[in-house]
Amino acid sequence: MSADPAQSLSGQPPRAPRTSAVEVRRSARRRRTVSAYREGDVTVVLIPARMSAAEEKRWVTVMLDKLAAQESRRRLGDDELSARAAQLSAQYLGGRAIPRTVRWVTNQNSRWGSCTPAEGSIRLSHRLQGMPEYVVDYVLLHELAHLLVPGHGPDFWKLLESYPRTERARGYLEGVVAAARLPHPPTAREE
Repeated sequence: MSADPAQSLSGQPPRAPRTSAVEVRRSARRRRTVSAYREGDVTVVLIPARMSAAEEKRWVTVMLDKLAAQESRRRLGDDELSARAAQLSAQYLGGRAIPRTVRWVTNQNSRWGSCTPAEGSIRLSHRLQGMPEYVVDYVLLHELAHLLVPGHGPDFWKLLESYPRTERARGYLEGVVAAARLPHPPTAREE
C-alpha cells in the first residue's frame, strides 16, 4: 500500500474537484472556524466576516484541497475495490482468495461487509466509504478470508493475523458503532 497520503487506494493521485465555482460566505457570528461543502457544482466556503482578503484566499485553497482529498478517498469505485482485493489477497493470503465480484452496496446497514463463498462475491457497505484506508482494507481482507474459511473459528482468525492493523481497524469500527449510539447534542436551532 502506498504511504503517500496524496494517493487513493487505487494508487492514483486525488482527482481535481469537479466544481466550476467557489462561493465565499462571510458570517459575523463565525469567529475562528472555517468550513466548506459542495452544493451542486459550487463549493461553499464559510469564513469569519473579519478575515482579510489574503486569509480568505489562503483558506479557500486549504478547504478546496481538503474537500478534494476527502472525495478521492470516498470515490473508490467497484473496479478499484476489485483491484485492491487482489492486492490484499496476494499480500496477506498468498493469492488464494480470488473473488468473482467485489462491489459497494447500499443495503447493508447492520454489517460492514458480507461474502457468499459459493458465488465468490464480496459486498462492502457504502458506510465504509470515506473511512481510513486501513479500515476498508481490513473489512475487505476479512471478507476475502471468508472465501477460504466460511466461519469465524480459529482458522479464520489465523488468516487475519498477518494484517498488522486488524486490531486497530476493529477498534475504529467499534468506535463508529458506539458513537452512533450516543445522544446527539442539540443544534443551535434546537436550543
